Amino acid sequence: QVQLVESGGGLVQAGGSLRLSCAASGRTLGTYGMGWFRQAPGKEREFVSAISRSTGITYYADSVKGRFTISRDVASIYLQMNSLKPEDTAVYYCAAMMAYRDLRRGEYDYWGQGTQVTVSS
Repeated sequence: QVQLVESGGGLVQAGGSLRLSCAASGRTLGTYGMGWFRQAPGKEREFVSAISRSTGITYYADSVKGRFTISRDVASIYLQMNSLKPEDTAVYYCAAMMAYRDLRRGEYDYWGQGTQVTVSS
């Protein structure tokens, strides 16, 4: 069992930046494909970004491309969010995938509890 813990959310004005972090309790994340998803009130959860385990290939939703950057080290993954917009307001979740599947789909094995990001206009 992998317990993921997100941190770094908060309230920021439009145009500002936040950096989200995700770590696993008591273990490293090097053997997992990792992703970030978000869910806004009244909306379905959506893919934000992902990073592969070995090659470090990154993926982004069109809505965040050029503004968000995903990265990882052996223990954590990060999501640097710049030029934030009110429509980025959501609960952000990190997730870990064991198998080699499409990281842009939500078929992950482990999920964190989420961290709230609120962008004011």
